[in-house]
Amino acid sequence: MFENLSDKLERAFKTLKGEGRITEVNVAETLKEVQKALLDADVNYKIAKNFTEKVKEKALGMNVLKSVKPSDMLIKITHDELAELMGGETADISLKGNPAVILIAGLQGSGKTTFSGKLSNYLKTKKGRSPMLVAGDVYRPAAIEQLKILGGQVSVPVYTEEENKNPVMIAENAIKHARLHGFNTVIIDTAGRLAVDQEMMNEIAAIKKAVNPDEILFVVDSMTGQDAVNTAKEFNDRLDFHGVVLTKLDGDTRGGAAISVMSVVKKPIKFISSGEKMEALDIFHPDRMATRILGMGDIVSLVEKAEEQYSEEEARKLQKKIAKNQFDFNDFISQIQQIKKMGNLKDLASMIPGVGKSMRNLDIDDEAFKSTEAIIQSMTPKERSNPAILNGSRRLRIAKGSGTDIQKVNRLIKQFDETKKMMRMMTDKTKVAKMMRNTQKR
Repeated sequence: MFENLSDKLERAFKTLKGEGRITEVNVAETLKEVQKALLDADVNYKIAKNFTEKVKEKALGMNVLKSVKPSDMLIKITHDELAELMGGETADISLKGNPAVILIAGLQGSGKTTFSGKLSNYLKTKKGRSPMLVAGDVYRPAAIEQLKILGGQVSVPVYTEEENKNPVMIAENAIKHARLHGFNTVIIDTAGRLAVDQEMMNEIAAIKKAVNPDEILFVVDSMTGQDAVNTAKEFNDRLDFHGVVLTKLDGDTRGGAAISVMSVVKKPIKFISSGEKMEALDIFHPDRMATRILGMGDIVSLVEKAEEQYSEEEARKLQKKIAKNQFDFNDFISQIQQIKKMGNLKDLASMIPGVGKSMRNLDIDDEAFKSTEAIIQSMTPKERSNPAILNGSRRLRIAKGSGTDIQKVNRLIKQFDETKKMMRMMTDKTKVAKMMRNTQKR
């Protein structure tokens, strides 16, 4: 995400490396490169120009502390202005109605239907809501089927009237159905078009008038760059939507949409979506996104993702097993499955400061753990619990059963042993640190 922009901004700030102070000359030189990087990322020219002028004004009007390098100060100012440009504060979703009605709008192919499924999963698992999806695209039969499949994946019911070709009536009937059956949130997936046209605008405006939604979210494909921002403006002029959703952020996006859209439509980005997994949906935090764009990672989001998967009780139990040298392959595969739930591996790596760039060219995807899982699943329950019994004949059987080879099995067992030793050492160090702290308190 934003790899090219991050690289170019990093090169721009190198202009100030080694400089003793901020001057009008070196700031102008640096910000010229920053503006060029933003334009290359498909940010609107006027927005990029205004942005660099604001940064320049703040940089020249600030007394740089002796302990702070000029380059670090300019990066800090750029970060704050980037965050402000993308909305400044995190915007929440409105769920006041009973049921709360959320209307999803956007062009065909923007990822509306997938987002609708992800949003239902998010509201169900993170907000404790009881959502219902509504198939409001009456023109594309595949959209109805797709929504049914997505709803099934996250165990969220989907309301359909496949013979009815009136999307306004379907939306009204769906809300009545939700009230009768106790669903407190209704997510209406509407029809998209290949381009903005009057018929589509009239139709979705009619749905809005009929159901009076608590939230209208405009879904935009971030890979379309500045065109996405222009489309968002046209939709907003007609619908006055409440927020924007950026999809396909795992693709070859230049980042212009994320940076420009808030300035153009004056509406916050509320969610960002990447990949096809139903869990791959995040709340948009402007300050954290600014940090990632500047190549500084996003450790806060990474910790939050980890906390969602690991409870304190589970962590304590695992620590006890490690301390007693009882960590086995059941625990090992459990940890792998927890990591996979956190999201795309490459995206997770990019959240670690200094790591994302070094791992950029590595082939890391969601299939990275596939052979490891196959090998462990080919073990018997006894072998998983007692890795020490894995002799040559057992390893050969596991290799055949997992569709791998003996070298891969041996490599995994060696990695497991090394991981086990490292975890034991870390546990021992934690104990020593606690003892030292307790001694100092006495």
